[in-house]
Amino acid sequence: MTTTKIHSVVCTQSHVLVVFYTRAKCWQFRIISPDGTVFGDYPIYYSAEAAAKAGRDSIYQNR
Repeated sequence: MTTTKIHSVVCTQSHVLVVFYTRAKCWQFRIISPDGTVFGDYPIYYSAEAAAKAGRDSIYQNR
């Protein structure tokens, strides 16, 4: 069974940024766009802060 721990859920620039941890993939993020599309980066991050920064950067680059 996969255990996923949600670290944070933040709404910014009309998007929802979710940062989470799994044993298999460490820290990651996903972004939910205003139309409900879910996208994100799939590299492994070694801290919640690094994943959150990458997620925010992704939102601002794709505005």
